[in-house]
Amino acid sequence: MHTLSERQKTILLLIIRDYIDSAQPVGSKHLVERFHMDLSAATVRNEMSALTEMGYLRQPHTSAGRVPSEAGYRVFVEQMIQQAALPASVERTIAHQFFQASPEVEQWMTLAASVLARQSQGVSVVTAPRVETPRFKHIELISTQGRQMLMVLVLEGGEVKQQVLTLAEPVTQERLSQVAARLNAALVGLSAEGISALGNRSDALEQDIITLLIQDMKRVNPAGEIYTDGLTNVLSEPEFAESSDESRWAMRLFEERSTLQDLIARASTHSNVGGLQVLIGGHGGWEELRQCSMVIARYGAPGFATGTLGVLGPMRMSYAKTIPTVRYVAGLLSDLVSENRD
Repeated sequence: MHTLSERQKTILLLIIRDYIDSAQPVGSKHLVERFHMDLSAATVRNEMSALTEMGYLRQPHTSAGRVPSEAGYRVFVEQMIQQAALPASVERTIAHQFFQASPEVEQWMTLAASVLARQSQGVSVVTAPRVETPRFKHIELISTQGRQMLMVLVLEGGEVKQQVLTLAEPVTQERLSQVAARLNAALVGLSAEGISALGNRSDALEQDIITLLIQDMKRVNPAGEIYTDGLTNVLSEPEFAESSDESRWAMRLFEERSTLQDLIARASTHSNVGGLQVLIGGHGGWEELRQCSMVIARYGAPGFATGTLGVLGPMRMSYAKTIPTVRYVAGLLSDLVSENRD
């Protein structure tokens, strides 16, 4: 794209700020008056014409003011990524909410989705942290009745899997507890492949339990559950209220979780934990986001468990609020995942 002069960049950024607030095309006279610019309306109008020719602004109607193009928003976002920050009071409030939450992953996710939606006034999307390689943490074997027992398998990262098993013959609780103790001492931290590599156990019951827990570990879903909040925020925006097609698309995207999960997976494929990216208008190849922007980040502990969170909204979203909120909540969730690892 073209190189902007400092005056052109200032005018462009002010137009985007005003359009984000009003959702109305911005005229030169209005811009000068609102921001008390030390320039004439004619000078600003000339610069706006130049910015339109360069592709940073659009003119919806001949007599109307200008609105930002995707290229204009990208200039704005480049600045926001570096400068945007949450007020310290807001950070303290959010941190306090997480401090008060129970240590259950589901409550973290629900709270994160709620905070993101409220702060950004967009739709929040949060995926639960997934263990990159499921690893054994603890097992409990509980005698229930007759030949039945309950196997409770706990994996690193907090995922719990339970199943009722029927044994070949009744086994006492004392015997089951002894087997569980030996397995907990021998298998902690191992993946399914690592457990298999240990070879067969001499104790037939232990070997049967190991075979079952390996099967369970291999069935762990690699994609974390999705939590969302704030869909009504987006549906109330003019971009969606005026276009029934866009409203139906937004509803369909969030109703069909597999589609949403695929979108999140593709968007976060090349991002690292702690990294943040902004997809504007589909970023040239995301048909699903052609009228939207998405701020997305990965969180978690690399090599252990990671997830993704983000905010979806109209291209006119409040980037100045959304970017630092996504970044801050991602940091909090990374800390929580790391603490849970210990």
